[in-house]
Amino acid sequence: MQIMKSMAAKARLLTFAIVIFGLMTGAAQAATKMPNFTLPSVKDGAMVKASAYQGQAMLINFFATWCPPCRKEIPSLIQLQKEYGPKGFTVIGISTDQGGAGLVDKFAKKMEINYPVLLSDSETPSAFGGIIGIPTSFLVNREGNIVKRYEGYVDRQTLVNDLKAILK
Repeated sequence: MQIMKSMAAKARLLTFAIVIFGLMTGAAQAATKMPNFTLPSVKDGAMVKASAYQGQAMLINFFATWCPPCRKEIPSLIQLQKEYGPKGFTVIGISTDQGGAGLVDKFAKKMEINYPVLLSDSETPSAFGGIIGIPTSFLVNREGNIVKRYEGYVDRQTLVNDLKAILK
């Protein structure tokens, strides 16, 4: 009897672990509405509303200037913006830096970032389900649904393949 209880407990634990892993890798994000947010641009402090991009596909990228994988990912994001921007797509960078907009704007200019870069507040990461590490990105379809969550660095080809699937 004790062995059966132990096996049942292990099975529940394994099921829980699989569900958590699925959430972290984006498997359970298919029909989640993107949270609405209004954040300041690091460029000029103007408030930018997510609703301004309604009807567009988006990649929401939480990053920090000091993060090596974030820095590695930015050239791919710049290229995606160049290639797919005219097709109704935009990258939106949301900085989690604590050093203020000036620091992030200087970084964005140095990196020649060609997409909006906003400064996160304390509520926005939570609204997206919590950001455990950076970079963390969310692919949003034209209907405003999060269709994919990426934890950590994502290579360009993966992003291109996923983006093509939602821009059909």
